[in-house]
Amino acid sequence: MRFQTTKNMTCRFAIATLIFSLAACSHAPKEAPPQPAVIDDHGLLRIPDHSPLRSRLQVQTVELRALPHTLAAPAMVEADPARTANILPPLSGKVVSLKVGLGDTVHRGQLLAVIGSGDFAQAVADVAKARDALDLAKKSLDRASGVQQAGGAAVKDLQAAQSGYNQALDEYQRAQTRLAAVGGTADSGKHAAGPGISVLAPMDGSITALSIAPGTYVNDVTAPMMTIVNLDLVWVTANVAEDDLALVARDEPVDVTLSAYPGSVLHGRVSSVSSVLQPDTRRGMVRITVSNADGRLKPNMFATATFAAAQPAQVFVPESALLMNNDSTTVLVEVSPWTFQRRTVQLGDDEGTGTRVLAGLRQGDRVVVKGGVLLND
Repeated sequence: MRFQTTKNMTCRFAIATLIFSLAACSHAPKEAPPQPAVIDDHGLLRIPDHSPLRSRLQVQTVELRALPHTLAAPAMVEADPARTANILPPLSGKVVSLKVGLGDTVHRGQLLAVIGSGDFAQAVADVAKARDALDLAKKSLDRASGVQQAGGAAVKDLQAAQSGYNQALDEYQRAQTRLAAVGGTADSGKHAAGPGISVLAPMDGSITALSIAPGTYVNDVTAPMMTIVNLDLVWVTANVAEDDLALVARDEPVDVTLSAYPGSVLHGRVSSVSSVLQPDTRRGMVRITVSNADGRLKPNMFATATFAAAQPAQVFVPESALLMNNDSTTVLVEVSPWTFQRRTVQLGDDEGTGTRVLAGLRQGDRVVVKGGVLLND
């Protein structure tokens, strides 16, 4: 009986202990839920105190910058047409002698070739005959003038002599002009046979094309015998896209780099902008004059022309501030301390040191430039 009573008391004590423990647990304080790192308040992103994002976000004030737009275009070295001369034969004939070779450097007035021509010989003979006729007409005029002064000749005889002299003078001048047009000189006209047509260099330069040889005949007076190019100044012709042509202006400075000389930058100026576009590429030809005193630039070399087109002052932001949202680009603008609002922006060109913003921001706005991707979800 006593054992039963002791067992009951032990059970009641255990039950009481369990109830006390459960009651104690029900009155223990609950842990507070964790604080969010960012709060989305109807489109406003708030960063609470003690949020770890505060140490990871960087905010910067937007400024206006008058930075020129850097425009690069493919280009090619070309000879200046005003410094290029195609040497045509004045008359058909045989190449008696050739004084230059392909690649030679020549100077203005230098003898290039001599061409023997029947037409040239005829021109020389015409000058000689015209000179003789002029001399005879001059003697007749002097004689008629002397007789008339002595009273022994009629006025009409003097007038006839004067007319004959005028006609002889005109014919002599015509013959000389004809001879000069085919490459002859005053000395050529003194010899009936003549030494042949002397072809002279019209300017300094180099022989870049040659299509004749001694002993050959030149029959087509419209086909060049050789080409002389002066490369002291050359053109670098850039192909600028239609949309960028408005950014290029005459006399604008340009930097030129060439595949043949890596690391070397040449400086020139825009000499002309084409008035028409190339129909196949829809690009305009912009010609840049570049000094080539050392002769390093060769026609048909590939190059890149870099223009610095002046632009009005515009808002710039670092690329790290730009966030992609579907098909739009946004930035996070600080509207109050540690409160940000997403704003869509319209971008211009990337200039390397920042991106132009055409719409969506204004001077003085503060934007997230680092860590914005943490708020972009």
